[in-house]
Amino acid sequence: MAAYMDTQSALAAWRSALATEGDAVSSSKLAIFPGFCDVHVHFREPGFLLKETILTGSASAAAGGYTAVCTMPNLNPVPDSPANMEVQLSAIRRDASIAVYPYAAITVGEKGEQLVDLEALAPTAIAYSDDGRGVQSREMMKEAMLRAKKLGKLIAAHCEDNSLLRGGYIHDGEYARAHGHKGICSESEWGPIARDLELVRETGCSYHVCHISTKESVELIRKAKLEGLDVTCETGPHYLVMDDSMLQEEGRFKMNPPLRSAEDREALVAGLLDGTIDMIATDHAPHTAEEKGKGLAGSAFGVVGLETAFAVMYTHFVKPGLITIDKLMDLMVFAPRKRFGIPLESGDYTLWDLDAEYTVDPETFASKGRATPFAGAKLFGRCAATFKNGKPVYDAR
Repeated sequence: MAAYMDTQSALAAWRSALATEGDAVSSSKLAIFPGFCDVHVHFREPGFLLKETILTGSASAAAGGYTAVCTMPNLNPVPDSPANMEVQLSAIRRDASIAVYPYAAITVGEKGEQLVDLEALAPTAIAYSDDGRGVQSREMMKEAMLRAKKLGKLIAAHCEDNSLLRGGYIHDGEYARAHGHKGICSESEWGPIARDLELVRETGCSYHVCHISTKESVELIRKAKLEGLDVTCETGPHYLVMDDSMLQEEGRFKMNPPLRSAEDREALVAGLLDGTIDMIATDHAPHTAEEKGKGLAGSAFGVVGLETAFAVMYTHFVKPGLITIDKLMDLMVFAPRKRFGIPLESGDYTLWDLDAEYTVDPETFASKGRATPFAGAKLFGRCAATFKNGKPVYDAR
Protein backbone atom coordinates (compact mmCIF):
# COMPACT_ATOMS: atom_id res chain seq x y z
CA MET A 1 0.00 0.00 0.00
CA ALA A 2 2.90 2.36 0.74
CA ALA A 3 4.13 2.16 -2.84
CA TYR A 4 0.61 2.81 -4.09
CA MET A 5 0.25 5.93 -1.92
CA ASP A 6 3.67 7.13 -3.09
CA THR A 7 2.45 6.72 -6.65
CA GLN A 8 -0.69 8.72 -5.96
CA SER A 9 1.44 11.54 -4.56
CA ALA A 10 3.87 11.35 -7.47
CA LEU A 11 1.03 11.46 -9.98
CA ALA A 12 -0.50 14.46 -8.26
CA ALA A 13 2.83 16.30 -8.22
CA TRP A 14 3.48 15.51 -11.88
CA ARG A 15 0.01 16.65 -12.94
CA SER A 16 0.43 19.87 -10.99
CA ALA A 17 3.78 20.59 -12.63
CA LEU A 18 2.40 19.76 -16.06
CA ALA A 19 -0.53 22.10 -15.60
CA THR A 20 1.77 24.83 -14.27
CA GLU A 21 3.93 24.60 -17.39
CA GLY A 22 0.83 24.86 -19.54
CA ASP A 23 1.58 21.62 -21.38
CA ALA A 24 -1.55 19.77 -20.35
CA VAL A 25 -3.74 18.62 -23.19
CA SER A 26 -7.41 18.91 -22.36
CA SER A 27 -9.59 16.30 -23.98
CA SER A 28 -12.87 14.69 -23.07
CA LYS A 29 -11.69 11.46 -24.66
CA LEU A 30 -7.93 11.09 -24.24
CA ALA A 31 -6.30 10.05 -20.96
CA ILE A 32 -2.99 11.67 -20.11
CA PHE A 33 -0.24 9.71 -18.33
CA PRO A 34 3.40 10.38 -17.45
CA GLY A 35 5.89 9.04 -19.98
CA PHE A 36 6.49 5.33 -19.40
CA CYS A 37 9.95 3.93 -18.58
CA ASP A 38 11.29 0.52 -19.67
CA VAL A 39 14.54 -0.60 -18.07
CA HIS A 40 15.06 -3.57 -20.40
CA VAL A 41 15.12 -3.09 -24.17
CA HIS A 42 17.34 -4.09 -27.08
CA PHE A 43 17.84 -1.44 -29.77
CA ARG A 44 20.57 -3.50 -31.50
CA GLU A 45 22.83 -0.54 -32.34
CA PRO A 46 25.75 -0.77 -32.74
CA GLY A 47 26.24 -4.06 -34.52
CA PHE A 48 22.87 -5.41 -35.60
CA LEU A 49 21.17 -2.68 -37.59
CA LEU A 50 19.03 -5.05 -39.66
CA LYS A 51 17.17 -5.96 -36.46
CA GLU A 52 16.69 -2.46 -34.99
CA THR A 53 18.44 0.89 -34.62
CA ILE A 54 18.39 3.69 -32.07
CA LEU A 55 16.17 5.59 -34.51
CA THR A 56 13.58 2.83 -35.02
CA GLY A 57 13.80 1.58 -31.45
CA SER A 58 13.12 4.98 -29.94
CA ALA A 59 10.30 5.51 -32.45
CA SER A 60 8.79 2.20 -31.33
CA ALA A 61 9.11 3.24 -27.70
CA ALA A 62 7.45 6.58 -28.36
CA ALA A 63 4.60 4.82 -30.18
CA GLY A 64 4.08 2.76 -27.01
CA GLY A 65 4.01 5.76 -24.69
CA TYR A 66 7.61 5.56 -23.45
CA THR A 67 9.84 8.58 -22.92
CA ALA A 68 12.74 6.70 -21.31
CA VAL A 69 14.35 3.30 -21.86
CA CYS A 70 17.50 1.45 -20.82
CA THR A 71 19.33 -0.44 -23.57
CA MET A 72 21.00 -3.78 -22.93
CA PRO A 73 24.68 -4.34 -23.77
CA ASN A 74 24.67 -7.42 -26.01
CA LEU A 75 25.89 -5.34 -28.94
CA ASN A 76 28.90 -5.17 -31.25
CA PRO A 77 31.04 -3.69 -29.90
CA VAL A 78 29.87 -4.60 -26.41
CA PRO A 79 29.90 -1.48 -24.18
CA ASP A 80 32.65 -2.91 -22.01
CA SER A 81 34.99 0.10 -22.16
CA PRO A 82 34.51 3.87 -22.43
CA ALA A 83 35.57 3.77 -26.08
CA ASN A 84 33.06 1.06 -26.95
CA MET A 85 30.34 2.77 -24.93
CA GLU A 86 30.94 5.95 -26.93
CA VAL A 87 29.93 4.17 -30.14
CA GLN A 88 26.44 3.67 -28.74
CA LEU A 89 26.30 7.09 -27.08
CA SER A 90 27.11 8.75 -30.38
CA ALA A 91 24.18 6.99 -32.05
CA ILE A 92 21.91 7.95 -29.15
CA ARG A 93 22.87 11.62 -29.39
CA ARG A 94 22.31 11.53 -33.14
CA ASP A 95 19.08 9.55 -33.47
CA ALA A 96 17.19 9.05 -30.21
CA SER A 97 13.83 10.80 -29.95
CA ILE A 98 13.41 9.85 -26.30
CA ALA A 99 15.79 9.42 -23.35
CA VAL A 100 17.98 6.35 -23.86
CA TYR A 101 20.19 5.15 -21.01
CA PRO A 102 22.71 2.40 -21.90
CA TYR A 103 23.83 -0.45 -19.68
CA ALA A 104 27.49 -1.38 -19.49
CA ALA A 105 28.50 -5.02 -19.52
CA ILE A 106 29.68 -6.78 -16.37
CA THR A 107 32.35 -8.80 -18.15
CA VAL A 108 34.53 -8.03 -21.15
CA GLY A 109 32.67 -8.99 -24.31
CA GLU A 110 30.00 -10.51 -22.07
CA LYS A 111 32.20 -13.62 -22.15
CA GLY A 112 32.24 -14.16 -18.39
CA GLU A 113 36.02 -14.33 -18.24
CA GLN A 114 37.16 -10.90 -17.02
CA LEU A 115 35.36 -8.05 -15.29
CA VAL A 116 35.09 -4.74 -17.10
CA ASP A 117 36.54 -1.58 -15.59
CA LEU A 118 33.35 -0.75 -13.72
CA GLU A 119 34.83 2.48 -12.39
CA ALA A 120 35.70 3.83 -15.85
CA LEU A 121 32.21 3.04 -17.17
CA ALA A 122 30.31 4.40 -14.18
CA PRO A 123 29.78 7.95 -15.54
CA THR A 124 27.91 6.73 -18.64
CA ALA A 125 26.31 3.43 -17.54
CA ILE A 126 22.81 3.36 -16.04
CA ALA A 127 23.73 -0.02 -14.48
CA TYR A 128 25.75 -3.16 -15.23
CA SER A 129 24.42 -6.33 -16.86
CA ASP A 130 25.58 -9.28 -18.95
CA ASP A 131 22.07 -9.61 -20.33
CA GLY A 132 21.52 -12.48 -22.70
CA ARG A 133 24.16 -14.66 -21.09
CA GLY A 134 24.42 -14.32 -17.32
CA VAL A 135 27.53 -14.38 -15.14
CA GLN A 136 28.31 -18.03 -14.50
CA SER A 137 31.11 -17.53 -11.95
CA ARG A 138 30.06 -16.93 -8.34
CA GLU A 139 33.41 -15.32 -7.54
CA MET A 140 33.20 -12.96 -10.51
CA MET A 141 29.66 -11.90 -9.64
CA LYS A 142 30.67 -11.25 -6.04
CA GLU A 143 33.55 -9.02 -7.13
CA ALA A 144 31.25 -7.17 -9.55
CA MET A 145 28.77 -6.60 -6.72
CA LEU A 146 31.44 -5.28 -4.36
CA ARG A 147 32.71 -2.80 -6.94
CA ALA A 148 29.22 -1.76 -8.03
CA LYS A 149 28.27 -1.10 -4.40
CA LYS A 150 31.24 1.26 -3.98
CA LEU A 151 30.08 3.10 -7.09
CA GLY A 152 26.45 3.28 -5.98
CA LYS A 153 25.39 1.33 -9.08
CA LEU A 154 22.93 -1.48 -9.70
CA ILE A 155 23.76 -4.96 -10.88
CA ALA A 156 20.91 -6.07 -13.19
CA ALA A 157 21.18 -9.82 -13.58
CA HIS A 158 20.17 -12.07 -16.43
CA CYS A 159 19.87 -15.22 -14.32
CA GLU A 160 20.58 -18.33 -16.36
CA ASP A 161 22.70 -21.35 -15.48
CA ASN A 162 24.19 -22.52 -18.76
CA SER A 163 24.93 -25.98 -17.37
CA LEU A 164 21.21 -26.66 -17.03
CA LEU A 165 20.10 -25.52 -20.50
CA ARG A 166 20.95 -28.75 -22.36
CA GLY A 167 19.91 -27.36 -25.72
CA GLY A 168 16.44 -26.36 -24.55
CA TYR A 169 14.49 -23.57 -26.20
CA ILE A 170 10.98 -23.61 -24.66
CA HIS A 171 9.75 -24.37 -21.14
CA ASP A 172 10.34 -27.92 -19.96
CA GLY A 173 6.65 -28.61 -19.56
CA GLU A 174 3.67 -30.37 -21.06
CA TYR A 175 3.84 -28.66 -24.45
CA ALA A 176 7.51 -29.55 -24.90
CA ARG A 177 6.89 -33.19 -24.03
CA ALA A 178 3.77 -33.45 -26.19
CA HIS A 179 5.45 -31.94 -29.27
CA GLY A 180 8.95 -33.36 -28.99
CA HIS A 181 10.71 -30.10 -28.10
CA LYS A 182 13.76 -29.65 -25.88
CA GLY A 183 12.85 -27.94 -22.64
CA ILE A 184 14.50 -25.32 -20.44
CA CYS A 185 14.10 -26.22 -16.78
CA SER A 186 12.95 -23.63 -14.25
CA GLU A 187 16.01 -24.18 -12.08
CA SER A 188 18.20 -22.66 -14.79
CA GLU A 189 16.59 -19.34 -13.74
CA TRP A 190 15.87 -19.63 -10.04
CA GLY A 191 19.17 -21.35 -9.22
CA PRO A 192 21.29 -18.31 -10.19
CA ILE A 193 18.80 -16.01 -8.41
CA ALA A 194 19.29 -17.99 -5.20
CA ARG A 195 23.08 -17.79 -5.66
CA ASP A 196 23.00 -14.05 -6.27
CA LEU A 197 20.76 -13.37 -3.29
CA GLU A 198 23.36 -15.07 -1.10
CA LEU A 199 25.93 -12.69 -2.58
CA VAL A 200 23.69 -9.70 -1.93
CA ARG A 201 23.61 -10.76 1.74
CA GLU A 202 27.41 -10.82 1.74
CA THR A 203 28.05 -7.63 -0.24
CA GLY A 204 25.07 -5.34 0.38
CA CYS A 205 24.90 -4.65 -3.34
CA SER A 206 21.81 -3.12 -4.95
CA TYR A 207 20.50 -5.95 -7.11
CA HIS A 208 17.85 -6.13 -9.82
CA VAL A 209 16.60 -9.37 -11.41
CA CYS A 210 15.67 -9.22 -15.08
CA HIS A 211 12.61 -10.89 -16.66
CA ILE A 212 11.58 -13.39 -14.00
CA SER A 213 9.33 -16.21 -15.22
CA THR A 214 9.08 -18.95 -12.58
CA LYS A 215 7.14 -19.44 -9.37
CA GLU A 216 10.36 -20.24 -7.51
CA SER A 217 11.87 -16.93 -8.62
CA VAL A 218 8.88 -15.06 -7.22
CA GLU A 219 9.13 -16.83 -3.88
CA LEU A 220 12.89 -16.31 -3.57
CA ILE A 221 12.55 -12.59 -4.21
CA ARG A 222 9.53 -12.30 -1.91
CA LYS A 223 11.53 -13.82 0.96
CA ALA A 224 14.58 -11.67 0.15
CA LYS A 225 12.48 -8.53 0.38
CA LEU A 226 10.97 -9.61 3.70
CA GLU A 227 14.54 -10.14 4.89
CA GLY A 228 15.35 -6.56 3.94
CA LEU A 229 17.73 -7.23 1.06
CA ASP A 230 18.15 -4.47 -1.52
CA VAL A 231 16.52 -6.37 -4.39
CA THR A 232 13.99 -5.53 -7.09
CA CYS A 233 12.74 -7.42 -10.10
CA GLU A 234 10.82 -7.10 -13.35
CA THR A 235 8.68 -9.27 -15.55
CA GLY A 236 7.15 -8.82 -18.99
CA PRO A 237 3.49 -8.59 -20.02
CA HIS A 238 3.71 -11.87 -21.96
CA TYR A 239 4.72 -13.82 -18.86
CA LEU A 240 1.72 -12.42 -16.97
CA VAL A 241 -0.97 -13.26 -19.52
CA MET A 242 0.40 -16.28 -21.40
CA ASP A 243 1.74 -19.74 -20.54
CA ASP A 244 3.14 -22.70 -22.41
CA SER A 245 -0.32 -24.13 -23.12
CA MET A 246 -0.76 -21.19 -25.51
CA LEU A 247 2.37 -21.92 -27.56
CA GLN A 248 2.15 -22.29 -31.30
CA GLU A 249 4.76 -23.67 -33.68
CA GLU A 250 5.94 -20.17 -34.60
CA GLY A 251 9.02 -18.14 -33.76
CA ARG A 252 6.93 -15.30 -32.37
CA PHE A 253 6.33 -17.45 -29.29
CA LYS A 254 10.03 -18.02 -28.61
CA MET A 255 11.75 -15.84 -26.04
CA ASN A 256 14.28 -16.27 -23.23
CA PRO A 257 13.21 -17.01 -20.57
CA PRO A 258 10.39 -18.96 -22.18
CA LEU A 259 6.67 -18.88 -21.48
CA ARG A 260 6.32 -21.12 -18.44
CA SER A 261 3.45 -23.18 -16.98
CA ALA A 262 0.04 -21.91 -15.91
CA GLU A 263 1.17 -22.36 -12.30
CA ASP A 264 4.18 -20.13 -12.93
CA ARG A 265 1.99 -17.50 -14.57
CA GLU A 266 -0.37 -17.51 -11.60
CA ALA A 267 2.57 -17.05 -9.23
CA LEU A 268 3.81 -14.10 -11.28
CA VAL A 269 0.37 -12.49 -11.12
CA ALA A 270 0.30 -13.01 -7.35
CA GLY A 271 3.76 -11.44 -7.14
CA LEU A 272 2.57 -8.47 -9.15
CA LEU A 273 -0.43 -7.98 -6.90
CA ASP A 274 1.47 -8.25 -3.61
CA GLY A 275 4.37 -6.02 -4.68
CA THR A 276 7.04 -8.69 -5.05
CA ILE A 277 7.35 -7.75 -8.72
CA ASP A 278 8.33 -4.08 -8.87
CA MET A 279 7.99 -3.13 -12.51
CA ILE A 280 6.99 -4.09 -16.02
CA ALA A 281 9.79 -4.37 -18.58
CA THR A 282 9.23 -5.59 -22.11
CA ASP A 283 12.62 -7.13 -22.98
CA HIS A 284 11.88 -5.70 -26.44
CA ALA A 285 14.14 -7.88 -28.62
CA PRO A 286 13.63 -7.45 -32.37
CA HIS A 287 15.01 -9.82 -35.00
CA THR A 288 14.66 -10.03 -38.75
CA ALA A 289 11.74 -11.92 -40.29
CA GLU A 290 14.15 -14.60 -41.48
CA GLU A 291 15.55 -15.12 -37.98
CA LYS A 292 12.04 -15.46 -36.52
CA GLY A 293 10.60 -17.58 -39.32
CA LYS A 294 12.11 -20.93 -38.38
CA GLY A 295 9.61 -22.24 -35.84
CA LEU A 296 10.17 -22.81 -32.16
CA ALA A 297 13.30 -24.89 -32.59
CA GLY A 298 15.14 -22.83 -35.17
CA SER A 299 14.15 -19.21 -34.55
CA ALA A 300 16.17 -16.69 -32.59
CA PHE A 301 15.12 -15.94 -29.01
CA GLY A 302 13.23 -12.67 -28.54
CA VAL A 303 9.99 -10.83 -29.21
CA VAL A 304 9.05 -7.17 -29.50
CA GLY A 305 6.87 -5.52 -26.88
CA LEU A 306 7.13 -1.74 -26.60
CA GLU A 307 4.05 -1.01 -28.71
CA THR A 308 1.75 -3.48 -26.95
CA ALA A 309 2.86 -3.39 -23.30
CA PHE A 310 0.47 -0.77 -21.92
CA ALA A 311 -2.53 -2.08 -23.85
CA VAL A 312 -1.88 -5.66 -22.72
CA MET A 313 -1.61 -4.60 -19.09
CA TYR A 314 -4.60 -2.27 -19.32
CA THR A 315 -6.78 -4.89 -21.03
CA HIS A 316 -5.86 -7.82 -18.79
CA PHE A 317 -5.32 -6.14 -15.43
CA VAL A 318 -6.90 -2.69 -15.18
CA LYS A 319 -10.18 -3.26 -17.05
CA PRO A 320 -11.02 -6.45 -15.10
CA GLY A 321 -10.25 -4.62 -11.84
CA LEU A 322 -7.20 -6.64 -10.78
CA ILE A 323 -5.15 -3.46 -10.40
CA THR A 324 -5.88 0.25 -10.57
CA ILE A 325 -4.56 2.57 -13.25
CA ASP A 326 -2.41 4.20 -10.55
CA LYS A 327 -0.86 0.82 -9.79
CA LEU A 328 -0.09 0.40 -13.49
CA MET A 329 1.56 3.82 -13.47
CA ASP A 330 3.75 2.66 -10.58
CA LEU A 331 4.76 -0.44 -12.56
CA MET A 332 5.43 1.40 -15.84
CA VAL A 333 6.49 4.89 -14.73
CA PHE A 334 7.51 5.49 -11.14
CA ALA A 335 9.04 2.26 -9.82
CA PRO A 336 11.51 1.83 -12.70
CA ARG A 337 12.49 5.50 -12.61
CA LYS A 338 12.98 5.47 -8.84
CA ARG A 339 15.05 2.30 -8.83
CA PHE A 340 17.31 3.33 -11.72
CA GLY A 341 17.47 7.04 -10.90
CA ILE A 342 15.78 8.16 -14.12
CA PRO A 343 14.11 11.58 -13.95
CA LEU A 344 10.55 12.33 -15.06
CA GLU A 345 10.12 15.77 -16.54
CA SER A 346 6.70 17.42 -16.45
CA GLY A 347 6.86 17.68 -20.25
CA ASP A 348 7.17 13.89 -20.61
CA TYR A 349 3.67 12.53 -21.14
CA THR A 350 1.57 10.31 -23.34
CA LEU A 351 -2.06 10.46 -24.50
CA TRP A 352 -4.25 7.37 -24.79
CA ASP A 353 -7.68 6.52 -26.11
CA LEU A 354 -8.63 3.94 -23.51
CA ASP A 355 -11.92 3.10 -25.21
CA ALA A 356 -10.30 2.14 -28.51
CA GLU A 357 -10.52 -1.59 -29.17
CA TYR A 358 -8.36 -3.00 -31.95
CA THR A 359 -6.58 -6.07 -33.22
CA VAL A 360 -2.78 -6.10 -32.92
CA ASP A 361 -1.20 -5.88 -36.38
CA PRO A 362 2.61 -6.10 -36.22
CA GLU A 363 2.88 -4.64 -39.73
CA THR A 364 1.90 -1.28 -38.26
CA PHE A 365 4.76 -1.26 -35.72
CA ALA A 366 7.40 1.46 -35.81
CA SER A 367 9.92 -1.18 -34.72
CA LYS A 368 11.74 -3.18 -37.36
CA GLY A 369 10.74 -6.26 -35.39
CA ARG A 370 7.40 -7.91 -36.12
CA ALA A 371 7.53 -11.02 -33.92
CA THR A 372 5.02 -10.73 -31.08
CA PRO A 373 2.92 -13.40 -29.38
CA PHE A 374 0.13 -10.82 -29.28
CA ALA A 375 -0.34 -10.66 -33.06
CA GLY A 376 -4.08 -10.91 -33.71
CA ALA A 377 -5.02 -10.22 -30.10
CA LYS A 378 -7.85 -7.81 -29.35
CA LEU A 379 -6.75 -5.10 -26.94
CA PHE A 380 -8.08 -1.89 -25.44
CA GLY A 381 -6.02 1.29 -25.33
CA ARG A 382 -4.41 3.00 -28.29
CA CYS A 383 -1.59 5.51 -28.01
CA ALA A 384 -2.62 8.83 -29.56
CA ALA A 385 0.55 10.82 -28.92
CA THR A 386 3.73 10.93 -26.84
CA PHE A 387 5.63 14.05 -25.81
CA LYS A 388 9.24 14.39 -24.68
CA ASN A 389 10.08 17.70 -22.98
CA GLY A 390 6.76 19.03 -24.27
CA LYS A 391 7.52 18.22 -27.90
CA PRO A 392 5.70 15.49 -29.82
CA VAL A 393 7.81 12.42 -30.59
CA TYR A 394 4.81 10.37 -31.72
CA ASP A 395 1.46 11.71 -32.88
CA ALA A 396 -1.31 9.58 -34.40
CA ARG A 397 -4.16 12.05 -33.77
